Parts: sequence; structure tokens; C-alpha cells
Amino acid sequence: MTRLLLGVAVAAAVLLAACTSDVESPAAPSPSASSACDPQLDAALDAWAEAGFSGAVSVTAAGEPVCQAGYGSADRAAERPNTADTVFAIGSVTKAFTAAAVLDLADDGRLALDDRAGDHLPELRGPAADATLRQLLVHTSGLNGSAGADHQPLSRDDALAAVGAMQPAFPPGTDYLYTNAGYTLLALVVEEVTGSYREHAATRILRGLPSAGFWDGSPAARGDRAVGYLDDGSTGAAGDFAGPHWALDGNGALAMSMPDLAAWTRSLFTGGVVSDEATRTIATPQVDLGDGAAETPGWVAYDAAAFGVPFLASAGGGGDVGHEAMVVWIPDGERVLAVASNGPEVTAEELVEAIGPALAAGEPIPAPDVQGGTVDPAVAAAIVGDYRLDTGGAYLVSDDDGLRIAARGADAVRALFPPADPGAVREHERAVAALLAGQTDAGREELAALDDDFGPIGGFEPAGTVLADGELRTYVTLDTGDGPLLAWYALNAEGGVDGVDVGADPPSVPLAPDGDGFRPSDPAGAGPDVAVTFGDDTVTVGDVTARRG
Repeated sequence: MTRLLLGVAVAAAVLLAACTSDVESPAAPSPSASSACDPQLDAALDAWAEAGFSGAVSVTAAGEPVCQAGYGSADRAAERPNTADTVFAIGSVTKAFTAAAVLDLADDGRLALDDRAGDHLPELRGPAADATLRQLLVHTSGLNGSAGADHQPLSRDDALAAVGAMQPAFPPGTDYLYTNAGYTLLALVVEEVTGSYREHAATRILRGLPSAGFWDGSPAARGDRAVGYLDDGSTGAAGDFAGPHWALDGNGALAMSMPDLAAWTRSLFTGGVVSDEATRTIATPQVDLGDGAAETPGWVAYDAAAFGVPFLASAGGGGDVGHEAMVVWIPDGERVLAVASNGPEVTAEELVEAIGPALAAGEPIPAPDVQGGTVDPAVAAAIVGDYRLDTGGAYLVSDDDGLRIAARGADAVRALFPPADPGAVREHERAVAALLAGQTDAGREELAALDDDFGPIGGFEPAGTVLADGELRTYVTLDTGDGPLLAWYALNAEGGVDGVDVGADPPSVPLAPDGDGFRPSDPAGAGPDVAVTFGDDTVTVGDVTARRG
């Protein structure tokens, strides 16, 4: 599972500070209350829900609820709304729980943070065996990537073999690289020490949380679950994957309601989950990430000098469930914000980034940027179709559930998704090219996996790069024996695969009227800013014109 951009947590912190400031004595609803929210905050969030935010929010101060509410739809087909009690997959926020499990076992003397992973897992081979638990907790082990793909069967033995075969990006303890594999390994250590990572998590770390459990398998999260919706409108993984689950256990497998996530966060930092000494370890900055941020076990800490108030944050999403989640802890006033979303229109990350700056300045929460008007059905019907660029790319305009434009080919993608940092895009594209040329260990593993699934890959054609879910995704057209196949790859700084989708749809955006033309519908202002206009059998995207094919 992918951890989202650290900048999200900054906006979340100021949101929490602001929304508690006007509430002197928040009433405490019963634990099963579906909605209880400060009226001003609720009205602002309603506007964002109308603009596309779908999810749940829980805000507490000193353990008392300020806002616990759901917005949008938990299941569009069944017309079931989200409530405060709706259950969401929390993605990489799971790492905070795994870190707590490790520190709890250290409290009990059943392991020590400076133990080597190989001390507890004698079957583990390769450089990973020498990484300490402390290094794994703060991503300084040198491990690069994930042990397996989300929702693909991965047994304990296969997970150990995959991690053991990894070549380190650097010697343990000498640098920093965020990795899912490190937390898979920590969960395997917990399994070895306790007999069952999942049972230990459920009975020791998740105790007292009515909804908390695993998205897939058992002990399962309890309660009504939100259906996740992906960028292409399809539904995400529903939680019925039979396993074995070691690709996600430890790093992205948990699910719960937002009130339970908020309650657990306060309990963690006030001595209710681990010892006071372990709590201090979690809260103490350990690896400098720059700009006032530092890695801690399962969290990122932000100092007061950089942002005005110290806080810790954990966030996750970007997988195939279609959910995002984040949680923020502010020690001052014991304040917590937990947010989840189950759709791409306005994600939890985008929501807090959009409204955070105004709250930090003491200004009213800004309304979403929603272009006015609806599209005349006759106009939509006239412009639906495929448009070809002279340079080979194409735009595909559809009106299945609202007007949408997709880009196919590097030239078309570049115009629809103009890069904010062209240098970073070029570097990412070079890294993906090296991966698919088999020039790296990760690349050789990926080519072997593609060969197993599709037969030998004859080559690939670059198909553009977009920024989505806080990560660069480079699209390529793979030459398979069954014909061309579109895929995208997201790589980390060391060339490891953070995300991949083989058989992907081309990147697309919804369109909304804007004067005489259209612009991408983007209430939070997080997507591309480009004009789209239609003429007689033409579409112009920015300064690039394509003709109906």
C-alpha cells in the first residue's frame, strides 16, 4: 500500500486546530451515532460532499467528539450512504499498528528493537536478515519495494523468500527509503514471536475497537463497509480475497471506522496501547526527512518550527481497494483527525489540502471550485468520439456517466496532464525504461512476472506520465504475444516498484463547462489545469489540436 504525500498531514493538522477552536463543550454522542458534527464544519463538509467528496470524518479533542459524520455514498448501486460508522480499509496506516505491536512485544521483553530480523526468523536469507527491527520500523533497512502484489496470494514461506532475495538499496542504517517489505518482515517477526500476527493484532493491539479488523480474511473488520471506486469508475477489491495475505499483512491490511481510528490514536499516545517509554519512542523524531518532517515508528513527526504546532501523521491509500485514509495526532489538547474516502472525485488527501491553508490563516473554509452549468445532451452527443493527433496520440471523449476525456500516447498525455516538474517526470520515465529493459533487479523480477502472465515481452513504447494519488505514474504500451497492453508503473527513488497496473485504462479526467469550452472537473484544484475546446471535428487540449478519427 502507498503512503500518501506528507504535505497532506500539514493541512490536516491546521484543519483540526481550527475546527476545535469554536467548540467549548462538544457533546459526546453514543458510540453508534451515525452523525454528530459541529454545525459550521458540517456545512462546509456538506459543500465538499456535493462537489464529490465521499467518505467519513472523525475529529476529537481530549477524547471528546467534535465531528463524527459520513458524507456521500458507501454503495452507489444500493444507494447506501456513508455514516460515521462506515468501515474503510486504512492502507498504510496499518504500519502504525504493526509498529505498536513490535514495541508492545519489546515492552514485554519478548524481543528487542536492536535484534536482527534473522535472530527471530532463522529461515530468512540474504542481506535482510541483518537489518534490525529498529531499522525496519523507520525505513532505514535498505529494503526496496514490496514482498508481493496487493491481493495476490503470498504465503509466509514465499514472503520470506521474496524479502530474502532483495538486494539492499544501501547498507542497513545508512540511508532512508520507504518500503512495504520492511513492515511485512516486522509482521513476520510478530508472527514468529506470538504464533499469529493477526490474532495478536486483534487481541492485543485492536482490543476495544468495535469495528477494527482485517479487510480481507479474519479476524475481519465488523460493520457496513464502503465500496471503493477507482479512477475508471470500477469498484475496488471488496475484501473477499481468500489469501494467503502476506503481501499486505503488516503494511496495509487493516480496516475500521474513523471514530475507532481516532479513539485508537489517542489511546496510543496517552499510554493505553503501549508503555510510556514506547509511546515516547513512537513520538520522537528519528530520521530527518527535511522540511521539519522526521520518520518515527509507523508515523511522520512534524516540528513546531516548521509548521507552528508539533504533530504526528500517518496516511495510506493508492491500492486497489479504492480507499484513502489518514490520521493526525496533535499533542496540544490531545486532538485527533481521522479521515477516509472511497472515491476519486475528491479524496481525503485533496480535501484537507484544499481547506487547510485557509484554516491556518483563520479564514473561512473555501468552497470547492465547481464549474457551473450542465452539459447539453445534444452538445455531448456531438463531441463524443475519438480524435487523433498528427504525432500519433489520441483523445477519447465519452459520455457514459458524465463527460470525460482520456489520453492515449505520450503526446496526448503530456498536453492533458502538463507536468509541474518536467525534470522529475523525465527522471521517472528513465527509471521505468531501465526497469523494463531489465537493467535492475526489480526490472528483472518484473519482466519474469510479465513473462509468466503474458509470455515474452517484445518491447515497450512510452505512453506518458501523470501525477495521481501523490505519485508519478509512467504509462507504457507493452508488446505482448496477444497484442499491445497498456500498463503504468510508479517507482521509488531507488527504482523499486511502488505501484503497477498492467491492463490499465488510459488516464482520463471528467470535463465540466467553462465559458465557451471545458476544463477538467477538479473541485480541490489538485489536478491538471488545462483548457479543452471543441470545434468542427476537432478538440484542442491546451495548445494541441486533434481531429476526429
